[in-house]
Amino acid sequence: MKEQQAWHSKTAEQVFHLLSTSNKGLTDNEITARTEQYGPNRLTPAKKQHPVIKFLSQFKNILIYVLLVAAVVTALLDHWIDAWVILSVVIINALVGFVQEGKAEKALDAIKNLLSPQAMVRRNNRTFTIPSDQLVPGDIVILQSGDKVPADMRLFSVRNLRIDESLLTGESLPAEKNSKTVKSDTPLAERANMTFSGTLVTYGKGEGVVTETGDQTEIGRISSMLGKVETLETPLLRRIDEFARTLTVAIVLLSALLFGFGVFARGYSLTQMFNAAVGLAVAAIPEGLPAIMTIALAIGVEAMAHRKAIIRRLPAIETLGSVSVICTDKTGTLTRNEMTVKSVALPGKRFEVTGSGYDPHGTFQLDGREIDLRNHSQMRAIAHASLLCNDATLQFRDEQWTISGDPTEGALCVLGKKAGYDPDLERQNWPRIDLIPFESEHRFMATLHHDHTDRTFIYLKGAPEVVLERCTKQRHGEAEEPLNYQYWENITQKMAAQGHRLLAIASKKTISGQETLTFEDVASGLTLIGIVGMIDPPRDEAIVAVKRCQQAGIRVKMITGDHVDTARAIGKMTGIGDGSKALTGTEIEAMSDEELQQKVNGIDVFARSSPEHKIRLVKALQSNGSVVAMTGDGVNDAPALKRADVGIAMGQKGTEVSREASEMILADDNFATIASAVEQGRTVYDNLKKSILFVLPTNGGEALSILFAVALGYTLPVTAVQILWVNMVTAVTLALTLAFEKAENNVMERKPRKSGEPILSGFIVWRIVYVSLILLSGTFGLFLWYEKAGYSHDMARTVAVNTLVMFEIFYLLSSRFFVASVFSKKGLLGNPAVLYAIGILIVLQSLFNYTPFMQTLFATVPIGLSDWLTILLVSSSVLFLVELEKYILRKRRADSLTI
Repeated sequence: MKEQQAWHSKTAEQVFHLLSTSNKGLTDNEITARTEQYGPNRLTPAKKQHPVIKFLSQFKNILIYVLLVAAVVTALLDHWIDAWVILSVVIINALVGFVQEGKAEKALDAIKNLLSPQAMVRRNNRTFTIPSDQLVPGDIVILQSGDKVPADMRLFSVRNLRIDESLLTGESLPAEKNSKTVKSDTPLAERANMTFSGTLVTYGKGEGVVTETGDQTEIGRISSMLGKVETLETPLLRRIDEFARTLTVAIVLLSALLFGFGVFARGYSLTQMFNAAVGLAVAAIPEGLPAIMTIALAIGVEAMAHRKAIIRRLPAIETLGSVSVICTDKTGTLTRNEMTVKSVALPGKRFEVTGSGYDPHGTFQLDGREIDLRNHSQMRAIAHASLLCNDATLQFRDEQWTISGDPTEGALCVLGKKAGYDPDLERQNWPRIDLIPFESEHRFMATLHHDHTDRTFIYLKGAPEVVLERCTKQRHGEAEEPLNYQYWENITQKMAAQGHRLLAIASKKTISGQETLTFEDVASGLTLIGIVGMIDPPRDEAIVAVKRCQQAGIRVKMITGDHVDTARAIGKMTGIGDGSKALTGTEIEAMSDEELQQKVNGIDVFARSSPEHKIRLVKALQSNGSVVAMTGDGVNDAPALKRADVGIAMGQKGTEVSREASEMILADDNFATIASAVEQGRTVYDNLKKSILFVLPTNGGEALSILFAVALGYTLPVTAVQILWVNMVTAVTLALTLAFEKAENNVMERKPRKSGEPILSGFIVWRIVYVSLILLSGTFGLFLWYEKAGYSHDMARTVAVNTLVMFEIFYLLSSRFFVASVFSKKGLLGNPAVLYAIGILIVLQSLFNYTPFMQTLFATVPIGLSDWLTILLVSSSVLFLVELEKYILRKRRADSLTI
């Protein structure tokens, strides 16, 4: 493999020498030899797992094993319908995981589509087009507007070349290219003499020599990184695994102990105790819980879709709820991706311009007060000149303002419109006679205009240092005075420190009738009108969303490829950092992983960041215990998106690569949508916990009833088949309704959950025990009462099963809120799904009690009105007892509880 070189730090002649080529191109013999040496200019496909192996790997989960055991147990009990239901849940979950994993692998395939299919080359001193995969190092490639760059190249001939490198650098503006040598440690975004595979030529022409092909290109390195990055397991899956392992061990041990105790201590037969042990296992296994969790996540996904966030992997929505750090890109996410003039500097004055983006509505302010432009002729003059020395056009289409042309020129066009000028009318009144187009070599644009009274003016705009050296005077109001170079140097430094992109505007009156414009005409003698400062402004809603996240205990960090001054300025505007501290990619490279881990928590703005820097930052944050969400839109973001706990891609301006590497896609590319997603993620997690808080106590009550029966030497109050019926109908109806609960009032006021926090907090364990004992007392108590009263076993068990079901109905109402009271209109009637589910369950329970088929299947008997009144009186106690517990918790500041 060819040794990597810092090609940008070498002259064109040195590159030609090192690659044994010239500007005439390679010969046929050289092409053949290099094709054999370097191979085709394409990315190596990733190794893929066989679909069957990939599908079977979805079953490697202890919770799945628990479900499979439950299916086997129910099958052994000849309850084949329940066995198939449980088995179906397992298979559906595996299919969902298999499909989603297949989608994620498309990220690597999507990178291949970014490569150019063709390239214009010079070989044997002849120019022609070839498939780009035939390129080899040393080839000479000709680029022009609209081309996709086919390989990494060192430029040696450039004419006004601009390339959109946003997919690699995150820069919002096309990069201006030249052929000058730069230092070896220059960041990728500033290597003006290089072009990179997959980027797009937006303007001009250029010629370059191919330096890297295939996997050795920048995009190839990212593809390689993407293939090596491990996707972290989500907090939910980690907690479910821990919970399932604990539950499995507990159930197996408890069943074994019960079996041994019954046989040796109570003298039950082996058959009786086998049935009791199986009944205990069936009672304790919450076979409906995985399905409830999957459905709750799916409901959350649908809710997020309505909020412009597309979830690609179900567990990601829960992970959002535990996010403690959001690493966001700048361009298009926090900002509008539309350049806007924000300030204009004139001699002794600095005007602020309101409004953002390409919407030409805004005002001009001086010293914080809105001004009337009729009293400021120089401000009108700079706006007028900005319109005329300009190739962009402003249009209103599809209910929004857009520009056609360069974003910088578009911002100047909007400035002229805000000042009250009609661009089309002014160009008619002051027609352009000639121009010197902008080129990166001279860094300015000049135009020649006359009006219809024979007045002729030259207007020039460009980099301040270039324009200032051509000026001898400055305009001050209606008059002219000598140029104060020191003043302008100071003002440009201040504006640049605020992250503004600067352009100086100058003019020159020339002789009537002049029809051509030369470089000599603009070499000196111009009058500076002023300097405009523009920036890609932050979205208003992003500023609010950042504050909202910070109030929820979430740290927001900006990681961008943009210049450090711009990053600091945008960070300060959005509330990320204080505008003083920032870390650059060069500084990150100089740090060890341990140093970066110590530094990363205290800094919120990172500039000039490469793909490697982004991955290191995400890993450093995760090493500190943070749950990290990462946003991005470019190919350069894909490895970090995949590594983060939640990768968030842009739906509108993002690349297919970033979308395929992510767990969530923002349909509106708006940071505010992330804050909304976090709220929904926290709500989903709350609802999952509410489901657990509902399901486990009912399983606990069932299991304790069997344990107490064996311990006291009584007949089992409910059979294994009856327990399966209760678990199945209550999981399908009651437990599922909790997935539809709205967010609790304080959901965005809590701190993020700790990543290592177990799914069963102390509060949940207490509630499970408390409610289990209530259910045990009522169910087992009524069973014993009916037994003592001389009723048959079937009658006593029928009453016990119905008591258990009614307990669950009353407990469901309390489960809607963790500690808030349910005794309100909202609490009792606020979730229609709860009322529908209770109605459905009453119908199902009627069938269970009164249809001959069900009576035969489950050994039940009809019960009368007095029995129902007794059942309702006992079972309603859980509602009042749990609400009493909540009242005590509220008095003891339950808001500090870890729920």
